[in-house]
Amino acid sequence: MFLLKIQWEPSTTLFKLGSFGVHYYSLMFVIAFLLGLRILKKMYEEEKVSTETLENLLFYVVISTLLGARLGHVFFYDWAYYQNHLLEILLPIASTADGGYSFVGFRGLASHGAAIGILLGVIVYQRTYPYKPLLWILDRMIIPITLGAGFVRIGNFFNSEIVGNYTGNNFGVVFVNRGEILPRHPAQLYEAIAYILLFFFLRYLYQKGIKRQDGFILGVFMAVLFSIRFLVEFVKESQGGFETALPALSTGQWLSIPLIIAGLILMFATKKIKEA
Repeated sequence: MFLLKIQWEPSTTLFKLGSFGVHYYSLMFVIAFLLGLRILKKMYEEEKVSTETLENLLFYVVISTLLGARLGHVFFYDWAYYQNHLLEILLPIASTADGGYSFVGFRGLASHGAAIGILLGVIVYQRTYPYKPLLWILDRMIIPITLGAGFVRIGNFFNSEIVGNYTGNNFGVVFVNRGEILPRHPAQLYEAIAYILLFFFLRYLYQKGIKRQDGFILGVFMAVLFSIRFLVEFVKESQGGFETALPALSTGQWLSIPLIIAGLILMFATKKIKEA
């Protein structure tokens, strides 16, 4: 059997202009948001729904995603540290040995927190611009969000973060820039590929007319995407969190379970509404 081992030592920076650098991870975020807006705009135009407030929706989603992801990391994974470094929660700084601070950027975003943040952001948006029901909006915007999640995981791969466990054989990726010599599972790419495939599946459901069942596509997204996350966690290095108190599963798996259940409930609830 052919086993592939890849030596991975990328630069995290695409290019620099003086002291300012454009990082691959940030680029993946930008691509995710802008491509998502374009896809959503096309869907609205196909259904003859006004796109006048879509730029506002992008603003709500960007802010709620970043806040939710940041706070999710703080409270789900690293509260033991941040409870004594409150300024670092929302500021891109880190304390130094001499009692000062240095600029480090934001190091820590959690996808479960992003999911919660996006939901809250869209709720506020829909109440501000009530042109369609909340579930109608979520069914459509969740499709490009799935593709965006794949891009973000590619960004994680460039950063050599959220890595997998050691494979124990010659298959895998050696993250040389982490000072390693043994191959790991490319868990980031496992998730990225799975999310991109899920995007095409959700797009297929939408084009086949499932869009008339408000909430169904959202339910499929939640059940499938977080099932993917649950499974990939088995080959992913621990991210910390509360798994010390609940060692049976990782923190990411514990957080995925209620979202999977909520997705299944939503799928069955929308089906009953259709048949009534």
